[in-house]
Amino acid sequence: MGKLIIFSAPSGSGKSTIINYLLTQNLNLAFSISATSRPPRGTERNGVEYFFLTPDEFRSRIANGEFLEYEEVYQDRFYGTLKAQVEKQLAAGQNVVFDVDVVGGCNIKKFYGERALSVFIQPPSVEELRKRLIGRGTDAPDVIESRVAKAEYELGFAPKFDTVIVNDDLETAKAEALKVITRFLNS
Repeated sequence: MGKLIIFSAPSGSGKSTIINYLLTQNLNLAFSISATSRPPRGTERNGVEYFFLTPDEFRSRIANGEFLEYEEVYQDRFYGTLKAQVEKQLAAGQNVVFDVDVVGGCNIKKFYGERALSVFIQPPSVEELRKRLIGRGTDAPDVIESRVAKAEYELGFAPKFDTVIVNDDLETAKAEALKVITRFLNS
């Protein structure tokens, strides 16, 4: 039976980079396959990148309590984690990795308790985060400011996580994440 590893972080903290590194480290990690109500993009396939549901199917599954966590990002655009899919991956012996927002992370941790390790990736400072987001060159200034404001809110959740890794130096943060996760999986 697999274990669960939950990652949350403000946008620009380096979470995806750290997760992608961990996926290469022979830890038998597999991403949780989320559900969404958006249509497939490009070559995306149902049950591979996402489970594609209509907004009505999504609402019906919410009503049935089938989600560990979900979010309506905007009108009729849902994302969420189906309990049955996670259970299937755990039963197959996979260690399931979640890349979720702070509220979703707290919900999954509450549901699975000791079987889950929740990890918060924290930028060294809000100012550094702003610099990284500007450095990406992908967002307009107003988008960057809204991401920074959201990050300030999300940072308040860090104490609710089992472990906080400050990503001041990426190589150090990757090594710390590997150490923490290896210890958890071997416990």
